[in-house]
Amino acid sequence: MFRREQTPQWRGAVNPPTENGMSAKERLILASTMSSVMVAMVTLVATWLNLGLRHDFVLQWAKSYVVAWPIAALTGFIVLPVARRLTTRILTLIGGVA
Repeated sequence: MFRREQTPQWRGAVNPPTENGMSAKERLILASTMSSVMVAMVTLVATWLNLGLRHDFVLQWAKSYVVAWPIAALTGFIVLPVARRLTTRILTLIGGVA
């Protein structure tokens, strides 16, 4: 019968994907959310190990988080495409699905 031509879902989208499959907006959201959770946990544990549970623990932890999160988010945004390519290359080398 007649086959309808398949069109990519992103056709006409405001933010189409790049060659690695993710748009800049998707990379930004992924890097921001992942780094937020990771930085929250790491700074929480590091602050607790360094200071213990003092009266100003939450304030000190919040200060650490506010300094560390933008750095981690920017790093994640920059490194994400490289990490995806490296993952694909490793999977190809070990015979996994890429």
